[in-house]
Amino acid sequence: MTEMTMRRLGKNGPAVSALGMGCMAFRMGDDQTEQQSVRTLQAALDAGISFLDTGDFYGSGQSEMLVGRALRGRRDSAFLSVKFGAQVDPNGRIIGLDGRPNSVKNFAAYSLKRLGVDVIDLYQPGRADPDVPFEETIGAIADLIKEGKVRYLGVSEVGADLLRRAHAVHPVTALEIEYSLASRFIEQDILPTARELGIGVVAYRILAEGMLSGVLPQGQPPEGAQFLAPRMQGENYAPNMATAQVLEAMAQAKGFTAAQLAVAWVLSRGDDIVPVAGINRPSRIRDNLRALEVKFTAQEAGELERVFAQGAILGLRYPEFVMKWAAQ
Repeated sequence: MTEMTMRRLGKNGPAVSALGMGCMAFRMGDDQTEQQSVRTLQAALDAGISFLDTGDFYGSGQSEMLVGRALRGRRDSAFLSVKFGAQVDPNGRIIGLDGRPNSVKNFAAYSLKRLGVDVIDLYQPGRADPDVPFEETIGAIADLIKEGKVRYLGVSEVGADLLRRAHAVHPVTALEIEYSLASRFIEQDILPTARELGIGVVAYRILAEGMLSGVLPQGQPPEGAQFLAPRMQGENYAPNMATAQVLEAMAQAKGFTAAQLAVAWVLSRGDDIVPVAGINRPSRIRDNLRALEVKFTAQEAGELERVFAQGAILGLRYPEFVMKWAAQ
């Protein structure tokens, strides 16, 4: 199996695995399902993947509980990144945000309990609450850091202005935000700001909801598919998947999968970027680690730059009701 490498999370942050693991898909269920989730998490740790990304609203706490089970006796092997602040209804739909200081501390108390740990490594609001001054939300996390309940401050899905405002309250270690060949909006202003401030970037949705995975059909979505992103719906689907075929052809020529090249491209954008991959079974770990072996020639890098230039992918990355909370 490919050996894991390490990256520093921000200018003055901790060293973490170059590839992170997203834990959003882990849910409670029957014994077999839960045991597979725990085995997957532990296999990832065994392979050197230390960066685990979860949220208290992932399955209304179920992801955190399974991560906690996997970490029993292995806490020192993991770097725990936790998001908070999303309000969900009983069906799991996001219905609002809560960034009030007392709520922040309440969320943290329950996350610590579900995870079975004494401290969260990286803590961040999943989105900025538009009804609460961002400085107040960040100040509450700063309090938790002073109390020893959190080690590092993170932020998620914010633009350059909010990033600066947060950093002025307390040094920000990492910004979690969508970044992939299919979603490059951060390159204009957000990424340069993060680098100016010495803030690391945790990139999620690196396969663009499957567009860059190499497993979806061309022409029209699979029957019964329910994609969140408008870029994967209606008249946007076919042209976007046609664009993605360039990545698939390159991957085949190089002896890798399209998904491995998509991950490798994010890795190639700088040592200050840690991509997070969703891994839901142990057998997928080896496949994801192979992305660390990919090297692009100058010609290949240039082709990807041209084909996936800003504006090449049609449609929004989130529905309108979510975009109002997302970085632009």
